Amino acid sequence: MSDPTTNDGLSRNDYVLGLAEAEEQERRLSETSRQTLHVVMVDDEEALCHGVRRIVEKYSVHVPEVHIDVDFTFSSCGSGERLLALLADGTPVDVLLLDLKLPGVGGLEVLQEVGTQGGDTVTIVVTAYATFETAVKATKLGAYDFLAKPFTPDELRYVLRKATTQLVVGRQARRLAEEKRHVRFNFISVLAHELKAPLNAIQGYLNILRTTETGANLQMIERSLVRLDGMKKLIVDLLDMTRIESGQRHRELTQVDLSALARNTIDLFGAEAGERNITLDIRAPEGLSMVADASEIEIILNNLVSNAVKYNRVGGSVHVELQRSGSEITIAVRDTGIGLTAEEASKVFGEFVRIKNEDTVGVLGSGLGLSTVRKLAHLYGGEATVESERGVGSTFRVTLQDAAPGASNNQPGAARQLASSQTYSTTE
Repeated sequence: MSDPTTNDGLSRNDYVLGLAEAEEQERRLSETSRQTLHVVMVDDEEALCHGVRRIVEKYSVHVPEVHIDVDFTFSSCGSGERLLALLADGTPVDVLLLDLKLPGVGGLEVLQEVGTQGGDTVTIVVTAYATFETAVKATKLGAYDFLAKPFTPDELRYVLRKATTQLVVGRQARRLAEEKRHVRFNFISVLAHELKAPLNAIQGYLNILRTTETGANLQMIERSLVRLDGMKKLIVDLLDMTRIESGQRHRELTQVDLSALARNTIDLFGAEAGERNITLDIRAPEGLSMVADASEIEIILNNLVSNAVKYNRVGGSVHVELQRSGSEITIAVRDTGIGLTAEEASKVFGEFVRIKNEDTVGVLGSGLGLSTVRKLAHLYGGEATVESERGVGSTFRVTLQDAAPGASNNQPGAARQLASSQTYSTTE
């Protein structure tokens, strides 16, 4: 008998194997292992670099929090230009000892360039000329610590130990968080698969009964079908959310016509809006486009417009506006619905958060749509916000940056960029 699989190609056996891998990883973490970090010193004093090399290459650090012993390799550069060339060639730099007074490109300029590359290099500024103003600038640019010249071997070892602990613990925490997202995705995928079959069967039987029953029985069947649709949407929303978090979602980045997608969304919800006499209109420059995954933009638009219709009043309106300012795209959806209090607005982007009051009774939803919208906005270097007034309406605004050209397909790194605090609450 074959092992049943989900739509994502995952089976129960895959999930069990995933758990086994997680347990093995936990076992490995309980044992002490060794790592080697590369320390690079940028200083035009060759004698100092030589002395630092002798200290660093003989030094090792034990990081008890993660049971890792760390050894070091060392290299030096006499100028900022040489370091930038090494970084451009892909040379890994774990710990950077950076002098601020350098010939040519200065230390602050180097620090700024290292920060823009988005790595996790830990920088220790080494200088005899530090001022309070310089220290503030260096800290803002990402400097982790300072080492004043002249320094003793013990002072060097102390700051190196602090930097190493910071780096190793941070990397381990990110690795564990990524594994947690992956296990969560596997679990929810298997759970969704197990739920879909019985739900589809129940829906089929109810549709048969729907053709034979009348009166109160028919009303109960119709209500049950509505609830089933809500449960199936919850499954889809859960899968969307966990795919994005875990980096399992296959992304196809192309030049996407945002105006066309927005008009399609308006058409999609036109019938539902028409039943309650809600007018839908759109304002977008013809041919407005960006580099994106079309299905991700559809998820954003569909969630925003769907909510604007669901939580609107009879005879209300929904206005969708798209615009570009430089490299930033803004999607704004304004409605004349029930609106939110300040407290409700502060919670509305959380996972499984549904606003419950006398105006939302009978409105079904998973509480995941807006959370997914915000996660997607973060994936594009943007944000999702809301401005709302109770009884007047709401404006949901999503800002997006063009995705990096050529960064298509699965992007686990993108998932790590998500600022995803896991919130499991329901607003009563």
